[in-house]
Amino acid sequence: MDVAALKRHCRSLPGSVETLHGEPANILVYAVGGKRFAYFKTSEPERWRFSFKVAPERFLELTDQPGIRPARWLGHHRWVTVVDVASVPTPELKALVGWSYGHVWDRLTRRPRVAILGVVPAAGGPSG
Repeated sequence: MDVAALKRHCRSLPGSVETLHGEPANILVYAVGGKRFAYFKTSEPERWRFSFKVAPERFLELTDQPGIRPARWLGHHRWVTVVDVASVPTPELKALVGWSYGHVWDRLTRRPRVAILGVVPAAGGPSG
């Protein structure tokens, strides 16, 4: 999966909002209900490095892989950074982003969930 495809995937998740933050942050953030689930770095030398939160049991496993490391400033919160998104198989990357999105979704209160879906949602993500 390339950067453009991953951006499309992140935007396609229900309620996902893409926000570009300029200087000094230089990040392209994906959030649902005002809570971040992933972001790209947009300035050199880290341009298009992709970060997201992972499950506690996956953090060490993932950061032991070449090209994946603890995210700067957020590593202690179990965020990882993928240096080159094309190096991670598409199904795995989609599953990891899906977990991060679901993690945020599960922590939203009822009001933002209803606003996003227009109906009262079930637990475990917008599709149930």
